[in-house]
Amino acid sequence: MKPIDSVNPSHYRQGKIEVIDFILDQKMDYLTASSMKYLCRHAHKHAGDGQIDDLRKARWFIEKLIEHKLGEANEQDR
Repeated sequence: MKPIDSVNPSHYRQGKIEVIDFILDQKMDYLTASSMKYLCRHAHKHAGDGQIDDLRKARWFIEKLIEHKLGEANEQDR
């Protein structure tokens, strides 16, 4: 039986590049990167409810990003 890599598990390595490499290449901020990682990995990481949990986590980060962007817009309007 192959040991499980707890630092870089298989759901991190789907496709031709790792999500982290895409995030770094695109110079994403924390909130964007966090939502992206959950969106990209959800289908490979869990089955059933675990996938929904990851999608909810992605949504949480997206909502925070929207709040942040709206706050920035309000600050510029002052």
